[in-house]
Amino acid sequence: MMAGGRLNILMTADAVGGVWQYATDLSAGLTAAGHRVTLAVLGPAPSASLRARAEEIPGVRLVETGLPLDWLSAGPEPVSRAAEAIAALAAEERADLVHCNSPALAGAARFPAPVIAVSHGCVATWWQAARAEPLAPDFHWHRDMTRSGLLAAETVVAPSASHARIVQRVYGLPECPLVVHNGRPEAEPSATEGVTLRSALTVGRLWDDVKGARLLDDVAARLDIPFLAAGALRGPHGEEFMPRHLRALGQLDGNELPALLGLRPVFVSAATFEPFGLAVLEAASAGCALVLSDIPTFRELWDGAAIFVPPSDAAGFAEAIGSIVDDPPRRRALGEAAAQRASRFTPGATARGMAAIYRSVLQPTEAAA
Repeated sequence: MMAGGRLNILMTADAVGGVWQYATDLSAGLTAAGHRVTLAVLGPAPSASLRARAEEIPGVRLVETGLPLDWLSAGPEPVSRAAEAIAALAAEERADLVHCNSPALAGAARFPAPVIAVSHGCVATWWQAARAEPLAPDFHWHRDMTRSGLLAAETVVAPSASHARIVQRVYGLPECPLVVHNGRPEAEPSATEGVTLRSALTVGRLWDDVKGARLLDDVAARLDIPFLAAGALRGPHGEEFMPRHLRALGQLDGNELPALLGLRPVFVSAATFEPFGLAVLEAASAGCALVLSDIPTFRELWDGAAIFVPPSDAAGFAEAIGSIVDDPPRRRALGEAAAQRASRFTPGATARGMAAIYRSVLQPTEAAA
């Protein structure tokens, strides 16, 4: 442990989905409090803009390991080798603890420091939301490795109480994971203050069935306003979504998405599975009115600050969007309520919550030293 009780943390991350945003925002919050973070990246290399963002954070060392990402692997052997390599890196870095954002790694090697596993969603919990049939046998190995990792970790954390309950149920955990909400930096003041875009917007992995883009494509056909969609159209396993009515913007990098959110379009998510929903938080922070699917996670986080629609109700989404897009007072009130709620979810709050868990895990070790 460094001077003054500051911690040396090894954190795993990947650049495929929202874990990258979570890991870099949390790292920034932790290093601002004096801790040191080694960010070990698994899976495909981050884009230049994502890499630059991580390298700008003081106190963070970025290590692109080239190791396979568990949920993109075809079997357990590469994941076990990756776990052993991460354990070796933790020893090399003399890490006080390992923050594992890929729980499947946590039980596949002997780590030299306590492991905190954080569940951001996984194959088994995703499958439960996306498919009507039981988990395919080809993925049983991943379910089993994830369960072993969750049981091996000193502590398991989830970004919402709703997701924590799902994780406990799906993996049969003896205790419900602890909850530390995700956070995003407060939105910068918009250069177009007072201007609102007469449109709707959704953001996310459009190819992913649980994000509801296919339903929103139907919604777009029912509206007389543009319905914009930002995010990848093709997934890592060949999944593809080609919208007919949504206006696809592709993956927005850098300042493109904040600039668009600064115009405060009506933000829409029809997700049927969402452990937290960082895109919703970013939109809320910018003051966008929210129209969200009525799922437990969104109710937990945004009840009283959004309009809720049953996830499969295309007509209901169209009606909700249409009811506020040309009603400036109501749209403004909803945006203000969303921004006020968003102010609870900051990287600093996430960092404080995680640091408290780190210290509770390390306390027995310190007492024995």
